Amino acid sequence: MTNNGWLSIPKSHPQARVRLFCFPYAGGGAFEYRTWALSVPPEVEIVAVQLPGREARLQETPFTKLDALCEALAPILATALDKPFAFFGHSLGAITAFELSRQLRRQNDAQPLRLFVSGSRAPQIPDPHPPLQHLPDDDFVQEVSVRYKGIPREILENAEMLALLLPALRADFAMSDTYVYDDEAPFDFPISCFGGLQDHSSPRTHLEAWRQQTGNAFSLNMFEGDHFFLKASRLSLLQAVCGQLRQDVLTNGCGTQI
Repeated sequence: MTNNGWLSIPKSHPQARVRLFCFPYAGGGAFEYRTWALSVPPEVEIVAVQLPGREARLQETPFTKLDALCEALAPILATALDKPFAFFGHSLGAITAFELSRQLRRQNDAQPLRLFVSGSRAPQIPDPHPPLQHLPDDDFVQEVSVRYKGIPREILENAEMLALLLPALRADFAMSDTYVYDDEAPFDFPISCFGGLQDHSSPRTHLEAWRQQTGNAFSLNMFEGDHFFLKASRLSLLQAVCGQLRQDVLTNGCGTQI
């Protein structure tokens, strides 16, 4: 698998029946999903997508346009689609996984068994919040912290660490602020949506709207927690993901039970 640092496999499972590609939220990286690899059965191989401008790719220029990111990422991913796979994305990662699935469909490449979208309003719903990318640093950090509660206190209180995080975080919000949804046909594969019961940035009605993006099955599961419920309810979330992957593998005849 040649990927130039784009794809990270925390724990290799060559005999895995399905790969789960995981896309980061704004400012996040592949490290978030390392613990997932320790909690899923060996039939599932976690592949964390590592974007430029963070963690091991800190010195690289981050993307500021989602369409450019998907165009760059699609051929990289194509080298790893030699077995059944699914996509998981949280927040901005959900929109990235969604648009990347569309990009693969346009190229007539393989499609995921299922799209898992987490902590994100459906793409056809306009962002109800004003854009953040042009705010001064202090105001930008304050607004992100209030809206999403996503910057750890230890980073907020460490100017040096915050300075390292800001370029990627700003670039990701630029991707989000400039994202334009285009109407296309719904997917043929199912979509599973996850949300936080205390996440005011992605209310249930905005999550339910993902139903319009598939002509197949749709499900919505809500978990305890705010926007970052994927940390607070990690094991419950993973149980739901693996349960649905088990169903997909059996339904599609992809191998033994997970």
